[in-house]
Amino acid sequence: MIGTQQLDDNLRVGVLALALIAVAVTGAIVANKLSLGLAVAAVAAIIIFTFSFVSQEIALYILLFSMLLGPQFVAESEAVAFYRGRGVSLRFDDFLIAVIGTAWMMKVAIHKDFGIFLRTPLNRPIALYLCACAVATLNGYLTNPRVNGTVAVFYILKYFEYYVVYFMAVNHLKEREQIRRFVITMLVVCFLICLYGIYQIPSGERVSAPFEGSEGEPNTLGGYLVMMLSLVIGLLVTQGSFRKKLPLLALLPFMLVTLAATQSRGSWLALPFMLLTLIFFSKRRLAIIIPMLIIIAVSPLVMPKSVIDRAAYTFTQPEEEGQMKIGAVKIDTSTSARLESWRLILTQDFVKRPLLGYGITGYSFVDAQIPMVLVNTGLIGLIAFLILLGTIFRQSLKVYRATTDPLFSGIALGHLGAFVGLLVHAVGANTFIIVRIMEPFWFLTALVVMIPAIENGGERPNLNEVTSTAGQAIGKR
Repeated sequence: MIGTQQLDDNLRVGVLALALIAVAVTGAIVANKLSLGLAVAAVAAIIIFTFSFVSQEIALYILLFSMLLGPQFVAESEAVAFYRGRGVSLRFDDFLIAVIGTAWMMKVAIHKDFGIFLRTPLNRPIALYLCACAVATLNGYLTNPRVNGTVAVFYILKYFEYYVVYFMAVNHLKEREQIRRFVITMLVVCFLICLYGIYQIPSGERVSAPFEGSEGEPNTLGGYLVMMLSLVIGLLVTQGSFRKKLPLLALLPFMLVTLAATQSRGSWLALPFMLLTLIFFSKRRLAIIIPMLIIIAVSPLVMPKSVIDRAAYTFTQPEEEGQMKIGAVKIDTSTSARLESWRLILTQDFVKRPLLGYGITGYSFVDAQIPMVLVNTGLIGLIAFLILLGTIFRQSLKVYRATTDPLFSGIALGHLGAFVGLLVHAVGANTFIIVRIMEPFWFLTALVVMIPAIENGGERPNLNEVTSTAGQAIGKR
């Protein structure tokens, strides 16, 4: 028996060595025939692939840094630009996920006990929503000449990419210490992003994350900061050593200043809903309420005029064509356009294709999540999307109520607040397809989903075990 096991191990090592040699030789041949830029990219891919194969944890750390700090290196085509949603362009993290994912698949092929997709409570809702998107788009491609097949496939692959991040994380997580290290990494990345944002403030422009193109995406950065702010507050208000929480307290002002400098009204609107969620579910409500009241009291004295003007702009924009009026109140053109898109879709266009919608890329760009899902994938897609959202919220709440670990409690509480904040942010943005929000969100979701299994001694969960374990713990409480 031992001899057989040793033979299998030797075979696996041999396969690995041959695979790495083949990759290296192929890379050398290809690099010799490519331009300098592509040759560097090929060598980088080989290095990342090797690190990913040897250690998936290293690969995940690289991925965490690339989510917000990775550049966009391929320009959008005209077809993509026509149907532009944030995150459509090819980014460095797309490249990383492809390389890391390939290494992961090879590792699974060699170590068959690893499994590809660990069974979790989100597997079926994810599969259901992806199927709804694919079926609706295929139907649109066959019946709607406006559907761009290439761009539509690209979009669906982008959706799948977020879930690959989730599955790579849940397949790797086995210990509490891993979760702690990943959370610290996410906070370090957030701090670096805040430093970059604060660096931009003197320019007078709205701040955005690095490598966002010539125009930038302040609303994307705002949504990301709302999510990370919720995580930080969740960790702060759970029990634990005050000394260990000092770095979190130090990070807060950087995040608040950067969030204000984005001048993203959608993010500012999401902020109070995120805070109310934390207050509602937290066992230490006063730890949130008192600082919040103090900040509200002093903010008129310290808030820059540009921020105040931006907040009031919704109702004070000079008269311009395209403004909506609600009674005697004028709404600025940007908000009016979003409200008009809601009205047109819900009252006119949706009823023409109610079940499967127009297909992805079959309708003009809509900068609001629910109307976009409804018009692209119809009622079937919207129901699948809502099932996915509902499952995420329910699982996060179960984990929060069941866990007894302060770190896990803080992460789950922060995830709850982030989830609600992003739902509000999605009223005026395609939040749930924005790359720089969804990749860290789905990584954070993976951490939450794996908490029950890790608390149970590292036993790997299946679809029913995670849910039932949390439910039993709630019952005992």
